[in-house]
Amino acid sequence: MTDTASLTRRTITVGSGAGARQIAVIQRAALKKKSGPAFVWLGGYRSDMAGTKAVELDALAGELGLASIRFDYSGHGISGGAFREGTISRWLEEAIAVLDDIKPKRVILVGSSMGGWIALRLVQELRKRKKAAKIDGIVLIAPAPDFTAELIEPNLTEVERQSLAERGYFEEHSEYSPEPNIYTRALIEDGRLNLVMTGIIETGCSVHILQGMKDPDVPYAHALKLIEFLPADDVVLTLIRDGDHRLSRPQDIEKLRAAVLALIFND
Repeated sequence: MTDTASLTRRTITVGSGAGARQIAVIQRAALKKKSGPAFVWLGGYRSDMAGTKAVELDALAGELGLASIRFDYSGHGISGGAFREGTISRWLEEAIAVLDDIKPKRVILVGSSMGGWIALRLVQELRKRKKAAKIDGIVLIAPAPDFTAELIEPNLTEVERQSLAERGYFEEHSEYSPEPNIYTRALIEDGRLNLVMTGIIETGCSVHILQGMKDPDVPYAHALKLIEFLPADDVVLTLIRDGDHRLSRPQDIEKLRAAVLALIFND
């Protein structure tokens, strides 16, 4: 049973003026005298911190007496801000702001889908700083770095291109919600400014990738391609033969737990 007594819920303000938005954060405090990294959950596109994987990661932190950090990007979950104004730069800014607010000394980043892209960009930004949280490891679940350029733009239909040009966005049927996915021109253009699969990605830590081979949204070939850009890191890739994009089944959660535990106890 998850201990909710040690959870703190609050909001922080990110940005200023017209760009200000309220970001909802749930933080689990570590047990006193318990040293170890804080787990940082980075969710996917249109996902939120109340999802199965995010909750299970927090529960694992509770079992171990470690800290965990969850938050909703603007336009997601219970955070403020408009979803259509979201970009990788905007959501990355929010991830950085959350860490700056909490100031964990050590972290394990767990990024799901688009959160994998945010995680890798977060590493790049933190490495530029003299003082920043030490990254003990990274777990990427069906990671979708560069998805706007790699997975969306090459497959745009003429109708979608026209919609982007005329309306500034296009809609796509979602398998996970009655509401369609919305992809904006701003998201796609900003994505080009945040590409990570353009050269060596230096994380300075171990990376574990969990990828379903029946993922209809992010083909497992994308995970294989990502590994090519992580030559300096200890990378483990777990391909789940019958796994989908969500990887939220009990057997998938066990793999997630095992990956996180390995980063803690094997390093």
